[in-house]
Amino acid sequence: MIEARASTKSFRPKNDDHDGGSGGSNAEQDFHGQKRGNDTHESTTDPEARLYRKGNGKESMLSFIGHALMENRNGLAVGVMVTKATGTAEREAALELVARHTKKSRITLGTDKAYDVAAFVEELRERKITPHMAIQDHLTKTGKRRKIKIDGRTTRHSGYQTSQRIRKRIEEIFGWAKVQAGHAKTKFVGRRRVEASFTLAIAASNLMRLPKLLGASP
Repeated sequence: MIEARASTKSFRPKNDDHDGGSGGSNAEQDFHGQKRGNDTHESTTDPEARLYRKGNGKESMLSFIGHALMENRNGLAVGVMVTKATGTAEREAALELVARHTKKSRITLGTDKAYDVAAFVEELRERKITPHMAIQDHLTKTGKRRKIKIDGRTTRHSGYQTSQRIRKRIEEIFGWAKVQAGHAKTKFVGRRRVEASFTLAIAASNLMRLPKLLGASP
């Protein structure tokens, strides 16, 4: 998640005149009791930013989502994109990145539990991609075990365990982009500019790894 260069004060009804009253654009705003959503509101600073929260209990903020596709052998990013922040953006971006940056031969795709969704798993299999995502088999609110599409036919193979171990290295790439490259909050407005900046940061992360990889080469 990349915090947008826009404050929650700028998130106003789409038909608002945005004059901010006597206090101008920095006027105090009381949002208590108001129902605000991306279908009815938008930021006057960055209309492409979306109000989004990463998980339950997390603060909602105006954001974009940065995505990266990593190859397992060296832990290098091979594909990058930035999308608007929606609940389906991660899975949609994954399909787009795989289509852009992989060959036609069968591959495996390792992901975390957020990608363990039946429609996404089926889409991968139709594309001859073996899904190696972490299993989300928790109990539902009704006490029933959540149905999953990943079973022993996949998890019994050693390659699945390898994918689950190596996939976590993507967090090193995102961590470098957020901390060293300053992308916890973007300095740019608009999805295309945020994407250009984020792509540059991920490329720099790859370059930081190259000396170590070249040193390990026989």
